[in-house]
Formats: sequence, C-alpha cells, structure tokens
Amino acid sequence: MANWSDPRSTPASGLADARGVAVDAGLRHYMLGVYNYMTSAVLLTGIVAMLFVNTSLFYTVMTTPLKWLVMLAPLGFVMALSFGINRMSAGMAQMLFWAFAFVNGLSLSTIFVIYTQSSIASAFFATAGAFAGLSLFGYTTKRDLGPMGTFLIMGLFGLIIASLINAFFPIPGANIVISVIGVLIFAGLTAYDTQKVKSMYFYAGGDGTAVKKVSIMGALTLYLDFINMFMFLLRMFGDRR
Repeated sequence: MANWSDPRSTPASGLADARGVAVDAGLRHYMLGVYNYMTSAVLLTGIVAMLFVNTSLFYTVMTTPLKWLVMLAPLGFVMALSFGINRMSAGMAQMLFWAFAFVNGLSLSTIFVIYTQSSIASAFFATAGAFAGLSLFGYTTKRDLGPMGTFLIMGLFGLIIASLINAFFPIPGANIVISVIGVLIFAGLTAYDTQKVKSMYFYAGGDGTAVKKVSIMGALTLYLDFINMFMFLLRMFGDRR
C-alpha cells in the first residue's frame, strides 16, 4: 500500500493534480451554495411580495407612516450583515439573510400595484437570463475585472446621487436615462461581483465556518445585483396599471 505521507511515493505533479482537483471540487460546492442561497432568497422575496399585496394588511401598512419602516428595513439588514458578519455566528448570519429577503419582499410588493403582472414576469425572466450569462462570464473569465469594478462602483454612487436629485427635482426624461445607466451598471457588477465572490473562497482558507459566512455574503451581493437590475428593467419596459 502506498505511503501517502511520504512525498517520494507520489510525484510532485501528482500531488499538485490532487490538490487542484480538491480545490476545484470545493470551489464548485461553494459556488453552488452561493447560487442556491441567492436563488432561494429571490424566490422568497417574490412569494412574500405576491402574498403581502393581496392582504388587507398591505393597504393598512402602505397608507400609514409604517410604510417607511417597511421600505427602510432591508437597508438595516444589509448594513447589519455587511458590518457585523465577522462578529456573528454563521447561523445568525443565515437567519439575518433570510429575514432580509422576507422584509425586502414586503418592500417590493408595491410593484404589483404599479405594474401589470405580465410586465413584471417579462422583466423577471429577462433579468434571470441576463444574470445567468453575465455571472457565467464573471466565473469563467481569466481577465481581472477589478479595474472595471472600481469604475462601476464609482458609477453606482453617481447613479444614487442622480436618483435622489431627480426624486426631489424631477427632470423630463431623466427616469429613462437613469434606468438605462442602472441596467448597465448592475450588468457589469454582476460579472465583477461573481469573480469577487469566487475569489473569496480562497480567502476563507478551507475554514468551514468562514466558508459559510462568505457564501452568505456572496449570495447577498449577487441578490442585490439581480434585484436592482430587475427593478431598472421594470422601470424601463414595465407597463403601468
């Protein structure tokens, strides 16, 4: 029987190949976990939104100051996860992630009042197709997308500022321009963030708890890319009721 602890019994190239196979398998398992978390969260958000809008509670909440709590709560969960992930357990991080997806469903339920169901479905499937292609590119490309990511993040800050200005001082035609730019920014961020999420696996160093936390944060990042791209596409092409 071969002595696997003796390097003389296995060629160096064989060890390297074995390690490479192990890393590839671990990476695939990790990325599958990220996509499972992200997809499940998107589905949870959609189901909660559809159920909530068809209850009397929807109009009770959304016609009172409580609507601001519903609208701003998702931001609180994102900040809690982003700044507190290192101090919380993997179980707590997972619980906050699902709570965020649930609360964001309450927040996004208003789209079913504003837009037709057919246009919501069209925007969703268009986003799903674009996201799949862009994320696959980000995962497989050998090109470093870091410089592009820096540019896109700067553009995102500009987009937020422009959206706030337009909210208080509406400019004719600004909404469509902002939506087009928003789609392009989040399309690029989908590829960039996928590459970043992939690289985060190696920083976790094989630590099971660290990998689980990184998976949750990766899923949150891709979830936000998906939802934002969906919302901008809906604003561009959605038919209002």
